[in-house]
Amino acid sequence: MAIGPTACEVENLRQLLALARAEDLGGGDVTAALLPAGTQVAGRFVARQELVLCGGALLGEIATAYGSEIATDVLLADGERVAVGQALAAWSGPAADVLAAERVALNFLQRLCGVATLTRAYVEAVAGTPAAIYDTRKTTPGWRALEKYAVRAGGACNHRMGLYDAVLVKDNHLAAMALAGEADPIAALADKLAAARAKLPEGGFVEIEVDTLDELEAALGLDVDVILLDNMSRGQLAEAAARRNAAGLAGRVALEASGGVTLESVRDIAAAGVERIAVGELTHSAAAVDIGLDIELT
Repeated sequence: MAIGPTACEVENLRQLLALARAEDLGGGDVTAALLPAGTQVAGRFVARQELVLCGGALLGEIATAYGSEIATDVLLADGERVAVGQALAAWSGPAADVLAAERVALNFLQRLCGVATLTRAYVEAVAGTPAAIYDTRKTTPGWRALEKYAVRAGGACNHRMGLYDAVLVKDNHLAAMALAGEADPIAALADKLAAARAKLPEGGFVEIEVDTLDELEAALGLDVDVILLDNMSRGQLAEAAARRNAAGLAGRVALEASGGVTLESVRDIAAAGVERIAVGELTHSAAAVDIGLDIELT
């Protein structure tokens, strides 16, 4: 699959790039100043390991931040699988500009490809089941739009972007309601959710988290789109799906498994009958992949 960044994701890059360039370049690249004036180079971004590409479509924007004379040639589309030794993209232009931009460009590429590559592994692990992989809000502060783009490049789905575009009533919300005097916090939500739904943007949804099957039974009586099953066992997930289906809500209320999901357990979770599996690891623990910039004089 091949995808491209949205305007929001490009703007996220620009904001981060301004910070990255300032912290790295400071008052100027004192090493590149040693190069002979007019030196021109061509460089190829090369995969040192198998990976899923994300960020190639952003390299032109990064190059422009360092010099209008850097030419960018993107060889593969974001979302494509890349073999060891395969070139992702190429830069050519003044050596001082290319070398000044090299580390920051690689930092972006290696991070985003790392997220996309791990995500693809999860997507492939549940292939053939009805379940889809979703990301979470466990993102690097400031990087959320780009990291969620990388999740899509890996073939998974984006959950809510933030606190503003979907209702997700979590256990601490219910605990706060109980502390405020609500004897049955889930039941108390019945009269509140319609007003909350009316404030959502297009595509917004209402979701509630439950920890037990008893809470699930109560949540099935609410006007919600998704019920999050937190840290439930394989048997509990299957029972939850059976109860949802028996209530005639299959196709209307999706079940989302969350908590402690690993590559080793994710297929078994998918087989329990849930439609969504939320995986925080996609963004909070993805390792950077190995990519290098190989240059030669022109």
